[in-house]
This record gives sequence, C-alpha cells and structure tokens, in this order.
Amino acid sequence: MRLEHDSAPEGPIIKGFSGGGFRIDDNVYTALLITPMSAHGWAPPPIAALSEADLAPLLAVSPSPEFLILGTGASLIQPPRALVRAIEALGIGIDTMDSRAAARAWSVLRHEGRWIAGALYPL
Repeated sequence: MRLEHDSAPEGPIIKGFSGGGFRIDDNVYTALLITPMSAHGWAPPPIAALSEADLAPLLAVSPSPEFLILGTGASLIQPPRALVRAIEALGIGIDTMDSRAAARAWSVLRHEGRWIAGALYPL
C-alpha cells in the first residue's frame, strides 16, 4: 500500500507498508520512532512495559511536539495510564491507535504542517 499526497512536507513521511514494516524513502522499519526531523528503527518493549524513557528521543524534540501518535501494532492496545499521565504532564498530548492508522495519521498530519512525534509498534 502506498500513502502519497501532492506536496511533501520537509522531513520523513511514511510512504506505505512493505515487508511487514513502514516504508520511508528507501528504508523499511519494522518498528519506528519518527519526528518531523528524523526516523529511526526501534526495539520497543511490550506495550504494558512502555515507559517515558522508551520515548525519550521523541519527548526531547524542540520545540515539543503537539502530541505523540502511538501505534500499538495490529490492534489498538491502551498504553499504561502512568505513561499517558507522564506525557500529558509535559504538555504533550497522546493519541493511541493501531499502527496502520498511526502511519496514515502521521502522513496526513505532517502534510498539514503539524509538529508531531510518532512511536509505531510492528504491524
């Protein structure tokens, strides 16, 4: 599947899904940490163990992201409530959805010029 728009914003855009991962330019990432400036592969813990430390590269972006898109894999799984509270205490919202929806949301929101961050679990 390809996710394309007429004009691309600066920074990484998820172009589609390939080989069980997220395609950005010539790279495919099984799991992904993504900001408006960079995209990196990620070895996430089980969602129940996900902590603020696991998301530190995203939370350190300057200026702070408006919100974090958390893609929880093939289906929606709620993250630990303590993690949600910690992120919200930083003034950053969190929106949780399955990883395919998160990839599509990333692309749409970045094309709107939104300053966001994303953590996507494997598909």
